[in-house]
Amino acid sequence: MSEAPSAEISREIARRRTFAIISHPDAGKTTLTERILRAGGAIQMAGNVRAKGERRRTKSDWMGIERDRGISVVTSVMTFEYGDCVFNLLDTPGHEDFSEDTYRTLTAVDCAVMVIDAAKGIEDRTRKLFEICRLRDIPIVTFINKMDREAQDCFALLDEIASTLALDTSPATWPIGRAAKFIGTYDLRTKEVHTKEPVGEDDPRIIQMREEVELAEAALPEFDRESFDAGHLSPVFFGSAMKEIGVTDLLDAFVAYGPAPRAQQTETREVKASEDQVTALVFKIQANMDPNHRDRMAFARVCSGRLTRGMRLKHVRTGKQFALHTPQFFFARDRQLAEEAFGGDVVGIPNHGTLRIGDTLSESEDLRFTGVPHFAPEILRRVRLDDAMKAKKLRQALVELAEEGVVQLFRPQDGLSPIVGVVGTLQLDVLQSRLQGEYGVAIGFESTPYTLARWITGDRAKIEAFQDLNRSAMADDLDGDPVFLATSSFMMRRTIEMNPDLAFHDIKQIGMSAA
Repeated sequence: MSEAPSAEISREIARRRTFAIISHPDAGKTTLTERILRAGGAIQMAGNVRAKGERRRTKSDWMGIERDRGISVVTSVMTFEYGDCVFNLLDTPGHEDFSEDTYRTLTAVDCAVMVIDAAKGIEDRTRKLFEICRLRDIPIVTFINKMDREAQDCFALLDEIASTLALDTSPATWPIGRAAKFIGTYDLRTKEVHTKEPVGEDDPRIIQMREEVELAEAALPEFDRESFDAGHLSPVFFGSAMKEIGVTDLLDAFVAYGPAPRAQQTETREVKASEDQVTALVFKIQANMDPNHRDRMAFARVCSGRLTRGMRLKHVRTGKQFALHTPQFFFARDRQLAEEAFGGDVVGIPNHGTLRIGDTLSESEDLRFTGVPHFAPEILRRVRLDDAMKAKKLRQALVELAEEGVVQLFRPQDGLSPIVGVVGTLQLDVLQSRLQGEYGVAIGFESTPYTLARWITGDRAKIEAFQDLNRSAMADDLDGDPVFLATSSFMMRRTIEMNPDLAFHDIKQIGMSAA
């Protein structure tokens, strides 16, 4: 007798662990990602962001500018199996200039690993990313990295996390030794010692560890699953990604109590992962991962049901059917066909511009997932084309890269050259590098008189009247929605005061215009 589909779906979903790794730059996030993949049996030799030559080519950093600068600037997706669980690991950009990509990625995960430098503690970027997780009630697992170097006192670190982030901490492991003498960890849950070399009970490091664990167990809260799932308590792991100490502890904990796929909110209802009907949310677009084939990949989080290769889903934004001929699982840039995927999985869907960030795919119901935003850019630059013969190619490239989320694209209504908006200047470097490398288009940037961009909503006739009066300061975004460009904060405030019937937004929920 065959098993009911819903029972199979429930069992498969319970095996899924979808998480992101977040941190301040240089806390060791990408190195930890590499070690997790190696511990999970996904790769044979871990790279190192600061290593030389070919070893520098980390598996999750595949873009040229990432390899050249030793940083992560796009989200990489990696799927692997460990301990009878299917892991979908999303390695997010550490650099703050790419915060929008990170924010969108966090809409697709059920948990986040917060990596903290043992010497530096909580840093600015860590705090900001944590606040994003808090807004979404995403459970946090803390990994205190670089215990093989000079580090702060463990209790001081735990106290800093608790006081700075208002987050209860419960140590899951404890370090054995410090700095050059750091050799392993003690698991408070299983009471097991995990060390790189044999160590006797009379070793000073073991004695110190036992004394500290006794104090920690008396002073700090025990792990509580309900509090963790609600995002109020974080289990804390100590280790060294570089020396591969504490990484397996982290993976084993995810198998034991990592959150299964969460319900996802739509404009009309909550979608549970265990539902039979397939739904999926596109949270990222990546073009030209394979430069030889000029491909364009949409990364989608399967939110419910059992997705199978060849099935047809409704593309809710357009109302058309979309065939899943070749859904793919990813290991950074490497890929394999996904014959089936379940709620919580992240799949790549090849397409030629049909899918956009924020799109919903559904088996039948007209649903629209929420929480995928565009933020108003902080830097606005006009694009200068060096070769006028490539104007058409530039227009196409800017649209594709804007759809991907590399920059925001604004077309001035007065017909002047396009304006790109970014959060940080490094995004401009990435745009320039990719236009040259992938499209063969050389560009420069010119300053604009504008410092602020705001989306406008309100009565259509009043918007049109406002546009007629402010034509030189108006632009259309990628979706054709009107955007007002202000020369200063004072001008923005004055415009808002003089137009009480219109609303000016610094955040645009994707799908806002269609809604």
